[in-house]
Amino acid sequence: MPADNRPVRVGIYGTGRFANQTHLPNLSKLDSVELVAASDPNPDNLATTAQKYSIARTYADPHQMLAEEQLDALYSVVPAFARTDVEDTAAAQGIHLFSEKPQATSMAVARRIADAIAEGGAISTVCFRERYRPLFQEARRLLADKAVTHIRFQSTAGLPLLEAEVPDPDHWDYQMDKGGGSAFDWGVHAVDYARFMSGLDITQAQAFYHHPARYNTPVSCSFNFLLANGATMTSTFLATTPAAPGDEPRFTVFYEGGYLALWMYDRIEVNGEVVYAPEEFDPWFEQDRVFIEAVRTGNRALLLNDYADGLYSLAPVLAGWESARRGGELIAVAEFMAS
Repeated sequence: MPADNRPVRVGIYGTGRFANQTHLPNLSKLDSVELVAASDPNPDNLATTAQKYSIARTYADPHQMLAEEQLDALYSVVPAFARTDVEDTAAAQGIHLFSEKPQATSMAVARRIADAIAEGGAISTVCFRERYRPLFQEARRLLADKAVTHIRFQSTAGLPLLEAEVPDPDHWDYQMDKGGGSAFDWGVHAVDYARFMSGLDITQAQAFYHHPARYNTPVSCSFNFLLANGATMTSTFLATTPAAPGDEPRFTVFYEGGYLALWMYDRIEVNGEVVYAPEEFDPWFEQDRVFIEAVRTGNRALLLNDYADGLYSLAPVLAGWESARRGGELIAVAEFMAS
């Protein structure tokens, strides 16, 4: 906790588009934050961001930033594949950690970060922002006494780029082993919000991808999950049409005697009847605000998740990746997390 009620000294690791659209604008609105340093390997991004947000010191090497700056918290906003040893180095020093999702492309890296957080006593969270949205909190309340039987998540989009159309083949976003497509980026969201709403973890994972060679990313993939109570979950990503047939909800949670449909971010229906229509809300800002308040006060209970909990949302998706590589082999998530 910062001494003498001074602002929380924040370092930014990653100054790309995402940081500039979300966390940096949010943090700059908080009087309890001082943006003291930033690091990024792209000198143009780094200089532009530093000037825009009056960040005095910049570093090409994030380890140099950790060594030379007195930080209270680190915001890690780099792609998952780039997570190596920066977060665990910070956490081992007791620097509190805000981690964007997905947290890593391997469980070994994510476990190492989680261990460093535990050993260093750092406050941590993963940016599963929708936990802070009243819509999801109301869905959680409505499901609290229900016996869940199946959860269905679905995402639809237009066709991906043809391989010949990719503007920059060397950019990580166009490489499946690094970017992972929407089934990785939004896949961890789908798992986390299913866990949050139902209170159930995933014990078994299986996945299949349909990826014609002419396309840069898959046109469809399906994750099949077994939940801790014996119920099932499917998480489907289609890159074939920009609109789902019949305009279907993103989440449908079936339970004994009925179902709850969550139309992101519009409304909740129970058995076809609208039961909740939210007001406008910014979960990005709320999670940033709550994280800074947790660091400022030392009260980690303010947060709706921590890094260790986030592993249970990351692991089923990475296990699905591995399952697809093995032709759809069923994978035990607990064993995969420990391997």
